[in-house]
Amino acid sequence: MKKLLLALASVLFLAIPLYAPRDAQAVPAFARQTGMACNTCHFQHYPALNAFGRAFKAGGFTMVGGQSLVEGDLLSIPSTLNASVVTKLRYQKTNGDDDDSGTNRGELQFPDEAALLIGGRVGEHIGFILEAQMADGESPTFASFQIPVGMEIAGMRYEVVPFTTDAFGPQYSFEVLNTGAIRHLRTLEHRRETSAVQYVGAQGEAQGFGFVGWHNTGFVNYTLWQPEVGSSDSAPLLHYVRLAATPTIAGWDLGVGGQLWAGSTKHGGTTREKAEAWAIDLQAQGNILNAPVGFYASYARADGSNPGETANMFNSNPEAESAWSVLAELGVLPNRVTVAVGYRDGDNGETTSSEQDALTFGATFLLTQNFELQVNHTSYFGNWYDVTANNEGSDGDQLTTLMIFAAF
Repeated sequence: MKKLLLALASVLFLAIPLYAPRDAQAVPAFARQTGMACNTCHFQHYPALNAFGRAFKAGGFTMVGGQSLVEGDLLSIPSTLNASVVTKLRYQKTNGDDDDSGTNRGELQFPDEAALLIGGRVGEHIGFILEAQMADGESPTFASFQIPVGMEIAGMRYEVVPFTTDAFGPQYSFEVLNTGAIRHLRTLEHRRETSAVQYVGAQGEAQGFGFVGWHNTGFVNYTLWQPEVGSSDSAPLLHYVRLAATPTIAGWDLGVGGQLWAGSTKHGGTTREKAEAWAIDLQAQGNILNAPVGFYASYARADGSNPGETANMFNSNPEAESAWSVLAELGVLPNRVTVAVGYRDGDNGETTSSEQDALTFGATFLLTQNFELQVNHTSYFGNWYDVTANNEGSDGDQLTTLMIFAAF
């Protein structure tokens, strides 16, 4: 299976017809560079992308339009370096019996996340994005960075993407679907409760090189990576493969694909780990009776770690960790108010009491295109929550999140 996917990725990378129109993605830094509104590139609300936003990202963040350029021999950059501040302010409440501190008592997270995003055009075929995190004083400021270098030949585009990230995994090299295949592209804040990949946790620190081929009807991403950031001697490099088709059929923007993490590496002198996980996902974005609707589904599985064998960095439990998830979101007031419901069926890989299921309701309200209010409520059930230590003795079986998500 793994060899077949790697071979297929190689064939598609060489053969897929690629076309990269210079569209826009709606981080305000890019809105300033392109002169386009945020909702040009997002489906219903950010951070979810539509086809227009996917195309800009595939073009390496190089499209301009709102700003003049400084140009010369081998030079073409915007006259202004564009930046954005992105922040999440959250209040979370759980219902465990211990209410002395933490979310059982009710916790204001101010901020939960905050980052300075700088990005845009480096040259005609080169772009970049830098996330400088500001919320955690103990973590490196240089959180995530990539610099896609593209090439167009006979109507086709290829990209090499050097990257580093403290949280998003090797899929940070290139990902554009809204299924939670990567942490920051999802519909609701409760990511582990509404995305199988997020539940399995196939992400984390990563750095390496992605080799990407893109067309408006699909893409392929083959990435060589290390599970560390900064100076690292991890070897051999691990493998990540992503295949996806993104056709438009009868007015519906569709996406269906698969992900594979594979290989083993040695780092830190003596530590050997392997990456063993795979996932499939699909999405459909369109309109029903003039109301925007999004459907998202995924399945993911990470093999277990058995004594005496190389540990799987994505799952320390002895049995395979797996989940499937579905989510639907309806635009009650298009581009202003949405409601959503999602379900996750999870198994954490423990030998007993491993079932972790979740039912989530959510709503979003855009005061402006770049200022979002969101509420999520999740109820948890399954035999893992039948254990007192995992329920009443911990964070209970209910989670409510109120959030302000702003970018400016």
